[in-house]
Amino acid sequence: MRQVPAIDLSGCTDCESCLEICPIVFKRNNETGLIEIMDLYVYPENEVQEAINMCPADCISWQEIT
Repeated sequence: MRQVPAIDLSGCTDCESCLEICPIVFKRNNETGLIEIMDLYVYPENEVQEAINMCPADCISWQEIT
């Protein structure tokens, strides 16, 4: 099992704090305007956790996948 970041877009306030804190992981889709998570093999744990901690909408979390 490994952990990957997940974002609940229904709760996202579009504050862009995740984009500033961790631009390697979080990107804005230019076509939809929504924030997306990049598909990486390894995620920078400290930076993602900082984005989770700073998210005012509490919509970013870790998700375990197999």
